[in-house]
Amino acid sequence: MMPAPILEAIHRRRSIREYTEEQVGSEQLRAIIEAGSWAPSGLNNQPWRFVVVRDPAIRAALAGQTTYGHIVKGAPAVIAVYLDREAMYHETKDQQAAGACLQNMLLAAEALDLGAVWLGQILQNKTAVNGILGLSDRYELAAVVAVGHPRHRRQQSTRKPLSELILKEL
Repeated sequence: MMPAPILEAIHRRRSIREYTEEQVGSEQLRAIIEAGSWAPSGLNNQPWRFVVVRDPAIRAALAGQTTYGHIVKGAPAVIAVYLDREAMYHETKDQQAAGACLQNMLLAAEALDLGAVWLGQILQNKTAVNGILGLSDRYELAAVVAVGHPRHRRQQSTRKPLSELILKEL
């Protein structure tokens, strides 16, 4: 079987937490968000919304809301990914859709030769994050994605063998 580019990207992608000072272009950020917007969602409700943050002062304020603040400060851009409560129709399905959106965004960053990491620990302070970004509680924070040009690509990862993951084949 010949490897497909998407399968190669899935295997190659790593969580990148250190970035150079080089800025990420607006077109690149839009391409990442557009990839996220093409994720599947129940009833095609597309409940995701995005806030792009490049401003260092706002990134510093966001950094104060997570123990991974050094990543938020060090990234030239972060994308806050939200679910619009008014567009949601089923809590679990919409949360799953947000996960698909986030994965598409990470794969798009990989395809653009950028680095990205999905930060979820910041969710414990989602009310404060909404305040920093000037959003009402209509918007539920799903994650923050830090994006930049990788300082290095030395990240290693392993996966459990499929024999440990597949419960049954019937």
